[in-house]
Amino acid sequence: MKKESTIKEWVKAILFAFITIILFRVFFFEAFTIPSPSMEKSLLTGDYILVSKLSYGPRVPYTLLSFPFAHQRLPFTENTNSYLDWIKIPYNRLSGAPDIEHNDVVVFNYPMEDEHPIDQRVYYIKRCVAIAGDTLEIKSGQVYINGEYNDVPEKLQFNYKVLTDTDTIDSDTLTKLGITEGGKMHNKGEYWFTLNTENIEQLKQVAHVTSVEPLLEKKGSYSDYMFPENEHFLWNVDFFGPLYIPKSGDSVQLNMESIPLYERIISVYEKNILRFSNDSIFINDKYSTQYTFKMDYFFMMGDNRHGSADSRFWGFVPEDHIVGKTVLVLLSIDKSETGSNIRWDRWFKGIK
Repeated sequence: MKKESTIKEWVKAILFAFITIILFRVFFFEAFTIPSPSMEKSLLTGDYILVSKLSYGPRVPYTLLSFPFAHQRLPFTENTNSYLDWIKIPYNRLSGAPDIEHNDVVVFNYPMEDEHPIDQRVYYIKRCVAIAGDTLEIKSGQVYINGEYNDVPEKLQFNYKVLTDTDTIDSDTLTKLGITEGGKMHNKGEYWFTLNTENIEQLKQVAHVTSVEPLLEKKGSYSDYMFPENEHFLWNVDFFGPLYIPKSGDSVQLNMESIPLYERIISVYEKNILRFSNDSIFINDKYSTQYTFKMDYFFMMGDNRHGSADSRFWGFVPEDHIVGKTVLVLLSIDKSETGSNIRWDRWFKGIK
């Protein structure tokens, strides 16, 4: 009897700890790892970060029936979902709309994965460059909000063409400067590298380097893979907008030229029936010349401006996709290095 009682106590203790950890991850803090260089040099591949759910108000889970500590797919499987969508809870956040500030580093669910419930979509991490109600424009890769410059230049990286009067740059020099992306091109003495402002000045001092010039798209050139994928908007990765970021309660005028900007919001994110007839727009079978938004939206970009798939490619992030704010690098491991690969200088480093 005593042994049976002890086993029951252990089971209760383990169950209590298990439930506590789940609730802590859902409503307070959760750890994530950085899998790509889209936020370098602010966040590096191999960083393990702490994300605060409290900063923007904890989001109540949509799918209650899910396998703990697995996201989207069951462990050791490729096509088996880790959740059942039999029970779905409407969007609710414990403290109202998320209060995101300009240039916060935000974790959110990738909004284009319509085949999954919102909270089971892939996690992305980007910098929020524009919030609801802003008008955003990108000029030469730099962000302007409501006509004023609003970027963090020391955090940014762009692609540059580097010319030398020799055919090689010493690899040890590149390693020392922390230049890891890019390499030699076909032309003699020509390299393309991803650089930040510090790298540029350092590289200009390297022997045999003759010039360092940014690789920017031309204004007015059209990239058909950029949001909203419409030839009326001649936007590219370096010149984008102006674009209004929708705010709950605000209205926009609708016509056949403007509808590509807000079509997905109206039909997918806010679940209306949208159709067109003879250049007229109908929402829920009513002829419409304007639309009033139900949610706030945000525009997210990576600090690695030429190496980030972000809102420039797929548009707005709805408030119900927001997970939390990145507050701390817990630890960092450089998996590309051999031997000692722990970045000790990044442990417990705050995020700006």
